[in-house]
Amino acid sequence: MARHCSTLCLPIGQDDYAALIADPGRFRAWLDQSFRAWPELFPKAFPGGYRLKDTRTSTRAGVRLRRIRLKATGESFSVRPSFLLPYMTGRTDAVQGPLFLRAFGVPFGALARVFGQGAMYWYRLEVGLGRNSIVGTTVRRAALPQHLLADEHHQSRDGAKSYVATTVGAGCCLGAALAPTANADDLTAAYAVFQQEAGDVQLGYQPQTISVDGWAATHQAWQVLFPLVVLLRCFLHGWLNLRSRGKLSAAFAELSRRTWKAFHAPNRRGFAQRLRRLAEWARGQALSAWLLEQVEKLCGRSRDYGLAYQHPGGHRTSNMLDRLMRSMSRYFEDGQHLHGSAEACGRHVRAWALLQNFRPWGPEAVRDNAGWRCPAERLNAHRYHDDWLQNLQVSASLGGYRR
Repeated sequence: MARHCSTLCLPIGQDDYAALIADPGRFRAWLDQSFRAWPELFPKAFPGGYRLKDTRTSTRAGVRLRRIRLKATGESFSVRPSFLLPYMTGRTDAVQGPLFLRAFGVPFGALARVFGQGAMYWYRLEVGLGRNSIVGTTVRRAALPQHLLADEHHQSRDGAKSYVATTVGAGCCLGAALAPTANADDLTAAYAVFQQEAGDVQLGYQPQTISVDGWAATHQAWQVLFPLVVLLRCFLHGWLNLRSRGKLSAAFAELSRRTWKAFHAPNRRGFAQRLRRLAEWARGQALSAWLLEQVEKLCGRSRDYGLAYQHPGGHRTSNMLDRLMRSMSRYFEDGQHLHGSAEACGRHVRAWALLQNFRPWGPEAVRDNAGWRCPAERLNAHRYHDDWLQNLQVSASLGGYRR
């Protein structure tokens, strides 16, 4: 990860940048103005003063870049305009279209055929996004959400099953790390990536609730990482278990109505009472032994499901997470799943998360979200640049990590 990234990425147009880079006074004035407007993009020691260090011209991009040295710490940082990609691998206006299509799983070979370059160029360009902190890049001007959702996506890697430990909050994917197995130790290590990145953004971060399914290893992992968190059991997973075979029953329509009527109870007491009535009704129906057993299990978890009533804002179902996981599933299926080393595949998964958070919505979704064009914009109520990829690059200043 780019934990020690020493590059500041700031929004500016090409013409404006070309006019000021050769003038140290104008460059300093622009840098000071940028700090007043977006202090979160700069290292913490920046207010202590800095010196203009040296310049160099990138032979690949043909653009002159300048470095600064902080007086307080002696650290040096490069200043990169947002219209350039990291390592001068291209310009954002030339690659924002192909990367937008990649967010929907368009294969790298198809991008190479239409937009030129090679398939590996587009692969390296996308995977490089995974060096940045997911939490730090996504959450720039907002507080970290107190109510989260977590689950594992089953993902094939070179023919073997792996698991993507996914954390979601406020409509954004805040964590995506690859785990080789679904046991408690591996899931703890995978979810710990989110814990570390969240702690970098907000010291001592502690979520209030996390909505999870019934997998014991997932519960153990979160209880190890956040001992004070309240685990809310997802009601939707219980219902999906009923529906998997229950929809063949003649009583399924009434079973569905009664189940969701219980879910919408106004308080915990009413919820428990409706689940008891559901179990009593089911025993009087000609249900199969398997379906009746599943109804009894659902109703027997009344205490677990009802815990959400004590935590307003907690997620009683995993709908927000499932929407993102459906997108993840299509994305990797269209790309023939994961291949290569564990490090490369891990970055690939992280790159998907950032693309999901920053790629633009359709016009209907923009209209329904007060004009914000992606989940990260909606969360922060702010955008750094009208171009979505430049907005992502600026948000990833310093690799998304705080100093």
